[in-house]
Amino acid sequence: MIKRICILFWAFPLFVYCSNDSEEKKPPPVVESTSPVDGAVDVNVSAEVSVTFDEVVELVENHGISVNSKQVAADASFKKILIDAALEYGTQYEVTVPAGAVVNTFGIPSEHDITFSFTTRPPVEITSDLVVSNPTPEAKNVYNFLKENYGSKIISGAIANVSWNINEAEWVYSHTGKYPAMNTYDYIHLNWAPDNWIDYSDTQVVEDWWANNGLVGACWHWNVPLSEGASEYTYRPEETTFHAANATIDGTWENDIVKADLEEIAGYLNLLKNKNIPVIWRPLHEAAGNIYEYDGGKAWFWWGADGAQAFKNLWVYMFEYFEQQGLNNLIWVWTTQAKDDEFYPGDEYVDIVGRDIYNNNDADDIASQFEAIQDAYPTKMVTLSEMGSVAKISDQWNNGALWSWFMPWYDYERTNNPGDTDFSETNHTHAAISWWEDAVSHEAVITRDEMPDLK
Repeated sequence: MIKRICILFWAFPLFVYCSNDSEEKKPPPVVESTSPVDGAVDVNVSAEVSVTFDEVVELVENHGISVNSKQVAADASFKKILIDAALEYGTQYEVTVPAGAVVNTFGIPSEHDITFSFTTRPPVEITSDLVVSNPTPEAKNVYNFLKENYGSKIISGAIANVSWNINEAEWVYSHTGKYPAMNTYDYIHLNWAPDNWIDYSDTQVVEDWWANNGLVGACWHWNVPLSEGASEYTYRPEETTFHAANATIDGTWENDIVKADLEEIAGYLNLLKNKNIPVIWRPLHEAAGNIYEYDGGKAWFWWGADGAQAFKNLWVYMFEYFEQQGLNNLIWVWTTQAKDDEFYPGDEYVDIVGRDIYNNNDADDIASQFEAIQDAYPTKMVTLSEMGSVAKISDQWNNGALWSWFMPWYDYERTNNPGDTDFSETNHTHAAISWWEDAVSHEAVITRDEMPDLK
């Protein structure tokens, strides 16, 4: 029975105010949504598992929240309950939040059990073997390490400032106390080496990095003459008459250049092989440029300017030449620009697929790119092979961008000279120290001090 309370006011005209006890009773918290939604499939193992209410809630001490009938930990965050589900690939989950597990700010408990189910995406079946013939034990060790951590950990990386150093890695270490796990070098000055300012035969900087359990990467901004017989070089297609379509055809001046350059760089890479150093090798990167992004899009580098077939011919030409030279210490990385499947050299020539992303702070969009690439190349690991001015790694990872590794591009002025005052500054064109602090503190990120000995 509802008790009615009435108050008689003596005034003219005479009126009576009545209220019900029921008007004073506050309603219980009501569920607004779950994440993942009930019945979701192909959920990433990094996905957030949570329940959101219509008001601020708190967990009771013995809340009894369970995942697949096993009680788990949970945290309250404003209107949301975050559930520690520890998701695994290819698994069906049922989450139960019992009635009374949460209370609102008035202490009123939830009225009903909340149950929702979802299924995580199947495990990615990564190719078991490297594409090179008879890979070195160290190359296999690195590849297996990447595979074992794929989807659960992400390797941190840096690139040399222009060419042949660890300046960026030293800058990260000086401000965070952590070295990135991988350092990438660039053979961009092949046409000028060896010289007193650049000598790729002096491999000490690479040897030291590998000796300290660091992973070694290498790329090559391949410069070619501006024209036949010229002594000036470029990698920009608009600045040269060098045609990638002729690069693999015997008798052309372009082929003569390619043969000479490949012979020279193979010699330098063999120096590393002879010291048992495996190289994560990413040549001919970003070949498609923005060809597929909009009408009038163009290739940024000469190796993509003559189209997909010419590029693939060059990739295979390089691959087969290196095979002949016995370069079995290489792990081959091809870089996709998205929508450029025509440029893919083929599973038998590629170990890992990279993606370069700049100026994108939308972690959800970045995760969508990762998923699209993984779907397109389901047997290959996918990595953030270059990046700059992008969302924090923690946000990318939590949104499902499970890259194998990440590598911010260098800031020439910031890290050109470790002895300059610029080196002490924490801002950066592509990844400031605040960005790095988020990265190295994330539980999924591997830094060099956490690397095993893969020799």
